Amino acid sequence: MTLALDEDGATGAAGDRTVVGANLSLPLFRTLSGVLAGHPYLKIVVDRADSTWHLLDTQAHPFHVDYIATRVLGMTLAELDEGLDAFNASVYMDPERRFLLGVLSLHTEEDPDGTERPFLVLETTEADTMQGSLLEEFYRYVRERVDGRLPLLLKPANHGQENELASVGEADVPRILSHELFGDRTRTCLNPGEAEGRLRHFRTMAEYAAAAADLGWSDIVAMPRLPDDVPRVAGFVNTAPTTPLSHTNVLASGWGIPNAIVRDLDALVRHDGLDGAWVRYRVREDSVTLEPLPGPPALKKPAWHQQRIRIGTPLLHQAPVLPLDRLRRTDRDSYGTKAANLGELHHVLDSRTADLTVFYARRRPPRPHLLGHLSTRLGEGGASPERLRAAAAEHVARTVRAPEGVALPFHLHHLFLTSSPALQQGIGKLKMALELEAFDLVDPLCLTLQHLVRGTPMPDEVTRAVTAAVPDLLSDGRRMVVRSSSNAEDLPGFSAAGIYDSVTTVRGAERLMDAVRHVWASLLSPRSVRLRHQAGISLDDTYMGVIVQEYVPARLGGVLVTCNPTRREDFRNVYLNCTPGSPERVVDGTVLPQQYLYNTVEGGGRTVDIGSAGKDLPSETRSALARLAFTGRLLQSHFSEDDADDALDIEWLMADQGVFHLVQIRPYAR
Repeated sequence: MTLALDEDGATGAAGDRTVVGANLSLPLFRTLSGVLAGHPYLKIVVDRADSTWHLLDTQAHPFHVDYIATRVLGMTLAELDEGLDAFNASVYMDPERRFLLGVLSLHTEEDPDGTERPFLVLETTEADTMQGSLLEEFYRYVRERVDGRLPLLLKPANHGQENELASVGEADVPRILSHELFGDRTRTCLNPGEAEGRLRHFRTMAEYAAAAADLGWSDIVAMPRLPDDVPRVAGFVNTAPTTPLSHTNVLASGWGIPNAIVRDLDALVRHDGLDGAWVRYRVREDSVTLEPLPGPPALKKPAWHQQRIRIGTPLLHQAPVLPLDRLRRTDRDSYGTKAANLGELHHVLDSRTADLTVFYARRRPPRPHLLGHLSTRLGEGGASPERLRAAAAEHVARTVRAPEGVALPFHLHHLFLTSSPALQQGIGKLKMALELEAFDLVDPLCLTLQHLVRGTPMPDEVTRAVTAAVPDLLSDGRRMVVRSSSNAEDLPGFSAAGIYDSVTTVRGAERLMDAVRHVWASLLSPRSVRLRHQAGISLDDTYMGVIVQEYVPARLGGVLVTCNPTRREDFRNVYLNCTPGSPERVVDGTVLPQQYLYNTVEGGGRTVDIGSAGKDLPSETRSALARLAFTGRLLQSHFSEDDADDALDIEWLMADQGVFHLVQIRPYAR
């Protein structure tokens, strides 16, 4: 049994400073606390049976359940591991539970006169299902034992707790929501990593544009919002809020470079003279630092300078224009990865034969698997593996739709390119410039070729193939969306996020042909050519398929990734962003989206940021998004070919009646 210590924080047996029963003062808090996400925190356990509480020494007891099992109940860790899920349910979900587990974190707010005032925030773990009465009891118990001079607020740990607290008055339980507490955080991790390089700080897009040509692999680019065409450099710094799911952060993740929000960069630059200086840039989940270096470090060229990405040989035979539902994943070498994945999605939804339980069947030490949690999420307690597979397929088919549309093969792109001697000559010049590394010529050659692609007449054979594939859309004048589907994207080590174009406002045959040429031309943009060349992808092997779909009006659009981008070891959570309308608004940075984390193991979700909307989504919409996040996790079992833990990047639309349409499925760069 842990001994109660005095408030001086004197060391107990075996260096454990845990305190039982004492009132909590600020000095005692600081003695016992650790640091998480930049804030001091202290784990607490309330034992309702003994009407006492335990203030855990953070260094000695990093996990609540380990402490309760071994120090209070006298179990061994082996015994705990044997029944860990049942034990967790008894302390996090049982309405009659003996123990209340939580965390106290210390924050400060600034008074009008500039004085900083400390306050404490109490919260449970994210999967805790405390009812309103239990949350109120927990808050009151802690409030009575914390120094009365310290304000104490309760932060709901998930949407369920928010709903439970709706019937409890704020006078009885003062509270703060996560986005209210952390929405103005000065520094936020977007992609963990470390780099040494030269800080290049641009306050405006004009400043960036004037210097962009001189940026190199040893630079760390800092600006309010990084453009999608930023070159491959050592690191990114955003000085204004953004999302981990932006195109630029997906690139940072794929390139393995640090990226963070540093809202106080102007002050750092002024204080330390960092603009143009050499710095060590470290981004961690709980800290972001920029440390001046005395001079240029002994930098080595990054590994990607020798990178050689494997790419499948494009099949240029006379493949037909096909409906998406006729494609399978193996058709990627004829139609591109995006089209092939959407065809595979049709197969998954229609056949319901895919095993969508693989992610949950993986061993998660000390657990042999997570199938018990999966059965709970599916409402199939105690079901057999066969029934779980059927229930998972049924859930996915009920929740999402695959887009209707057609896929144009590489064959049509090849016909178009070979129909024009001018195009062939221009491509030959570009290939020569790349071989000779005459990079001063590459960009102008690319721009000339793009202009030529957009203006070259479409061969009659190509026009007939395209127009014959979508007669209803053309006769009715319906709006179409034309998307890229290259063989040089969504590859291990080369995501190509945001480097190829789509056209979302297309009507009629003439505009359709223009849009197809526009998508083909994006394969020859200066940026896409440079990035592929850096990755060792030959221009000869690169082709563009095209997807033509009917436009689907959306109430809500967004992106989800089946991981927590800022904490890769977290196998529970799916990160989801959304905004009214198109998902493109999420990834291009034009708005700050609403951001959510959904736990797909124990259940529950929480709001990370309410974004530019300035308010959270209604409870029923958030519940629908939870079902979508769970569906994304199930699809991960099928679409992650080599490793069920490899995350997916899914773009989606919520149409009328809350129906979800998936418009893109691809590997998430990790």
